[in-house]
Amino acid sequence: MNEQPLIAALSLQRAGAPRVGGDRIRLLEAIARHGTIAAAAREVGLSYKTAWDAVGTLNNLFEQPLVEAAPGGRTGGNARVTEAGRALIAGFDLLEGALTKALSVLEGGVTAPEKALNTLWSLTMRTSNRNTLRCTVTRVTPGAVNAEVELALTDGHSLTAVITERSVRDMGLAPGVEVFALIKASFVMLAAGGDPGRISACNRLTGIVAARTDGPVNSEIILDLGNCKSITAVITHTSADALGLAPGVPATALFKASHVILAMP
Repeated sequence: MNEQPLIAALSLQRAGAPRVGGDRIRLLEAIARHGTIAAAAREVGLSYKTAWDAVGTLNNLFEQPLVEAAPGGRTGGNARVTEAGRALIAGFDLLEGALTKALSVLEGGVTAPEKALNTLWSLTMRTSNRNTLRCTVTRVTPGAVNAEVELALTDGHSLTAVITERSVRDMGLAPGVEVFALIKASFVMLAAGGDPGRISACNRLTGIVAARTDGPVNSEIILDLGNCKSITAVITHTSADALGLAPGVPATALFKASHVILAMP
């Protein structure tokens, strides 16, 4: 009996265009490390021409270029992986990992296909939005046009979403139904400490700053909510400094109910 685990191999293709698989993603990673196509080609075992052609294929496959490069022959020519290229690398790796995990569910003896699909959906959803939180509907309050949906995130945290009545009907939302709550990191405001006082945002999640990553303008703040849950906010560097946000500091994430998007697992 073969004891080697199943591994999923993801590939990308547009109609009439060549297929792009993990080998081309590894080439992108090598270009990002070395800064030249020649050095990257040597690392992954390709000829310079094959690597150059692969870069052209990748750039043609996507709306934005993945690699900006100038021909330099076998010994030169600088190359830079763009932000779009780095996003593709990260997304491809996460999706391929999610597929492999879903296969492991099947290999482990799950006979109902819908369970494997739910597992795959859960895993891939985590790659599509910076904040994707699995919740359980606790109450639905109908309205003339919109409905208020209350959600349990953990034992100590809850969320509220405002969506259309039609969406509630189409999704079959009712107490006990599991959903994903999606919140853009740029929609999340932060307040120092645990009591932000009077504010119109009805969603308040208090936790501890787990990580802070600073850029030239913005800072990414990850707030640990406990029970292996977290939420990420992107705020200005100046605001992060003014609030004294650093690992270990308590803070509260604030966002509007209208900024919560619901998706079904």
